[in-house]
Amino acid sequence: MPKSLNESLANQQPPNSDADRASPNGVKEAYAPLEREPLAAHGPRRKPGITYAAQEKLPKLPIPDLEDTCRKYQAVLAPLQNGREQQDTAAAVHEFLKADGPELQARLKKYATGKTSYIEQFWYDSYLNFDNSVVLNLNPFFLLEDDPTPARNNQVTRAASLVISALCFVRAVRQEELPPDTLKGSPLCMYQYSRLFGTARIPTENGCQIAQDSGSRHIVVLCKGQFYWFDVLDDNSDIIMTEKDLALNLQVIVDDAEQTPIQEAAKGALGVLSTENRKIWAGLRDVLTREDDSNNAECLSIVDSALFILCLDYTEPKTGAELCGNMLCGTSEVVKGVQIGTCTNRWYDKMQIIVCKNGSAGINFEHTGVDGHTVLRMASDVYTDTILRFAKSINGQAPSLWTSTSPDPAKRDPDSFGDVSTTPHKLEWDMLPELSTALRFAETRLADLIQQNEFEILEFGGYGKNFITSMGFSPDAFVQMAFQAAYYGLYGRVENIYEPAMTKVFLHGRTEAIRAATLESTDFVKTFWADNNPAHKVDALRKAAQKHTKLTKECAQALGQDRHLYALYCVWQRHVDEEGAEAASSGGYSSPADGSSDAGVSPRKDGSISPSPPRSPGTNKSNVKGGVLQHMPSLFADPAYDRINTTILSTSNCGNPALRHFGFGPSSADGFGIGYIIKEDSISICISSKHRQTKRFVESLEAYFGEIKRLLRSVKKAEGAGRSRVRESELAERRGKVIKGDVRVDDKVTRESGEGEVEDEDEGLGGYGFFDAGMLLQALKASQEDKERPSDKAAGHARRAIGKKLRLSEY
Repeated sequence: MPKSLNESLANQQPPNSDADRASPNGVKEAYAPLEREPLAAHGPRRKPGITYAAQEKLPKLPIPDLEDTCRKYQAVLAPLQNGREQQDTAAAVHEFLKADGPELQARLKKYATGKTSYIEQFWYDSYLNFDNSVVLNLNPFFLLEDDPTPARNNQVTRAASLVISALCFVRAVRQEELPPDTLKGSPLCMYQYSRLFGTARIPTENGCQIAQDSGSRHIVVLCKGQFYWFDVLDDNSDIIMTEKDLALNLQVIVDDAEQTPIQEAAKGALGVLSTENRKIWAGLRDVLTREDDSNNAECLSIVDSALFILCLDYTEPKTGAELCGNMLCGTSEVVKGVQIGTCTNRWYDKMQIIVCKNGSAGINFEHTGVDGHTVLRMASDVYTDTILRFAKSINGQAPSLWTSTSPDPAKRDPDSFGDVSTTPHKLEWDMLPELSTALRFAETRLADLIQQNEFEILEFGGYGKNFITSMGFSPDAFVQMAFQAAYYGLYGRVENIYEPAMTKVFLHGRTEAIRAATLESTDFVKTFWADNNPAHKVDALRKAAQKHTKLTKECAQALGQDRHLYALYCVWQRHVDEEGAEAASSGGYSSPADGSSDAGVSPRKDGSISPSPPRSPGTNKSNVKGGVLQHMPSLFADPAYDRINTTILSTSNCGNPALRHFGFGPSSADGFGIGYIIKEDSISICISSKHRQTKRFVESLEAYFGEIKRLLRSVKKAEGAGRSRVRESELAERRGKVIKGDVRVDDKVTRESGEGEVEDEDEGLGGYGFFDAGMLLQALKASQEDKERPSDKAAGHARRAIGKKLRLSEY
């Protein structure tokens, strides 16, 4: 029998360790200032190694030129505004450049002096001051591909394999043996990797904090809402359990969790509280830690300081959409008034590895300190390592992903592990009446939130990166135009679109906002849906894609407009706060921000910011002394600024072959959240919305992909035919006979056969008008006697084309 939790904690840790950090005063007080404040230092404390070797050589994020930013701001708004709105915005920008703008720019440059990044603290504050539930609002998810060895695709085996690989990654980061990320040979910032593990989002009355135990060596396992923990690393970050031993631990946990009926376990599933409004959750944490004779504080400390959370779900989602929903927010299933869905088996303030009963696995991560690119590296390395370790079990000469590995735990002297506990311990919470009531209300609110959202996926197998690049397009730009065309075909409108561009070429770089709706993309979607010939449509697509690629490169160099304007807004807000505090101390009004550096600003998971101008007397011109900044600057007061920060299509391209899907919730009530992965020969898309005909949007996308392929091939074929006619004419003159060639009839390429027969070469969808986009898929399905999917049809044609090697070479 394992020791009691209190006894284990008392004996397990040396002084100043995790055990000492648990106190009735709250876990946040137990962390050192450096661990609670992510920006207290410019980088991780480190010894020499390769992981952070290039950090000091990285350039700082540049502050863009003010006039350039304003010019780009007007440009991204142009497709979204009518003539009158454009005039109003131009006037607001002109006034901003003449009055408030230069003052704010100067203040921003002064503020940035000596700081790692001019935007970083503002960025953290925007996330940490977010009060609503992080579920479906901030946390994204990755859905991993299944293990390529089917025998390993059961829950315990898969979970043990993933945990061992994740621990290898932890060790590589801590030993600074993880090779740095690079982009075209240039190193990228690796700071975020130091914030991946042992990190927790801690709510307080004054916003959240990021707490980290940099020496964490245990994991927490959630099974049917019940909490378990055990040590997995020693003080040197070496792994102290074999995969077999770890699997045994997990099986013991599963068996123990089964002993408690799920309806009963759900009543004590405290992980649901992490889905609450942050201020409510902060108050409940105080309830958890206020009783001196309760072990709730110790339990909370164990959870907060864990390397990560492993969630073992008891369900087996049947469809891809259900799997995505399970990884993002869990499932909601109420039986006899009790919630028994997987939504009770989560802790959203930390990174979670989620494994279903059938071995399907994914990652849900707290987004404040890390971006998708960082977690993607971890996910892909973990997935790769699971494969390589299996290969090594067959062939001992198989390569390893890691520079060095932990000594084999089975061959080590047990005394060398130090004071650790590898036996699973179950956390036993004291369910105070207040907690039971709060848990019930939190669960009903979470169930509401889950029911308000829907998810659909598209696993398009017709083509992918290879075909798109062969046609001369950037894959990302090509898919971005697909989103806009499909949306325009359904609604006849151009909307605000967001895509993040990674800026990790700079020290502590995060992202910049690509505003994908441009004049060129607007022209394309209108051209595509109008009665134009294929060449005209393809030409418009090419121009739109080239513009998108240009914008992407600019944003990757931190030359976009969104982050710069947001920093200027925060500088203005900080000025208002300071003036408010001064007036309050002299008997005037109180600060509208309550001490926050960016009150009134709420983040969205897509990185856009929704500024809500303060409405207190603190911003009244008559109440504030201080020159030009005594009122809200004209640019931010203009309705256009709120519009550009209200995203309808929130998109993100984040993936590689290790992932099946990637996604997040919509960033606005009437918007779509679109995560996509462009693979070699397929495109995976996960779309969420608050019941905005998500399935119909997916069907329109699929139809578009088929139609645009038909257009590209017909134009390519026509271009090849045009070149061949010259050659055929020369041959005819030499040989004295006429050679029949390709002829264009009503924009369709046909071939004359000599006997007057005409062969229709149209392999895709026929031409269709503006309002029938939603019917395209139905029409296509009706024409298929075998009821095959459109994507399967496209794939089938690709296979037939593969046999025609000479024709494919033209493409």
